[in-house]
Amino acid sequence: MIVAVASGKGGTGKTTVAASLVRAWDGPVQAVDLDVEEPNLHLFLHPEMEGGRRADMIVPLADQAKCNACRACAEICQFKAITVLGEYVVAFPEMCHGCGGCMAVCPTGAITEETRELGQVLWGWSGEARFLMGRLRVGEAMSPPLMREVVKHLDPERDAIIDAPPGTSCPPINAVRRADVIVLVSEPTPFGYHDLKLAREAFAPLGKPMGLVVNRAGLGDNQLYDYCRATGLPLLMEIPFDRRVAQAYSEGRVVIEACPEYAEAFGELVGRIRDLAVCERIEARRA
Repeated sequence: MIVAVASGKGGTGKTTVAASLVRAWDGPVQAVDLDVEEPNLHLFLHPEMEGGRRADMIVPLADQAKCNACRACAEICQFKAITVLGEYVVAFPEMCHGCGGCMAVCPTGAITEETRELGQVLWGWSGEARFLMGRLRVGEAMSPPLMREVVKHLDPERDAIIDAPPGTSCPPINAVRRADVIVLVSEPTPFGYHDLKLAREAFAPLGKPMGLVVNRAGLGDNQLYDYCRATGLPLLMEIPFDRRVAQAYSEGRVVIEACPEYAEAFGELVGRIRDLAVCERIEARRA
């Protein structure tokens, strides 16, 4: 089972929830930080890293002597990473998404492959939990390919809690697309309400069951709750607006370890997440 913890914007408490879920999970689990541009799950789980490797991506390399300027490569590329200027084929590796389409359609074999560095994939252990993360190379703009490299190292024998990037762009979509359940984290403020709507609408086409964790409950207004009732978005848990939670976050501590009274609530959250997955499977069988 794969659970993605996501949010429409940064600062809602997504990593706080993900870290506590890892500690509360009832069974073999792995913590996966796919926020490769700004990973911070390790700051809370304090893993002992065992190893890592450099992650590369295949990009096109043009041989001008073989090119007949047919433009097949330029026509198939949706990201304008390769084009033909006059009789010369020009590649822009920084814009390439690594699909390999240009190499597949080239009739003369003028497009071959080379690699460029994306960043690092790192792994280790945090207590009983396996830990996995990616770290994007400084200056690199293409995070989804590195995220795919991180996911290749998932242990299929363990459940996974994914700390997804915030927002609704390509990186968070890539992070949640493999999930069985998406846990959205928001706060009851106008900004939280606005970005929750964007996140739910962005993830809805994936057809994944979703539920909401409200962080800093008691702050702001009721728009978030009205939206849940109107759309049928399940409210999975509320985390009170509690100074101790904020202090635990600032000290890099997991909430249920710093405030043990929250352990039962997070245990119930695990059960509700499992129920969401089960209900989805039942509905799929009926369909």
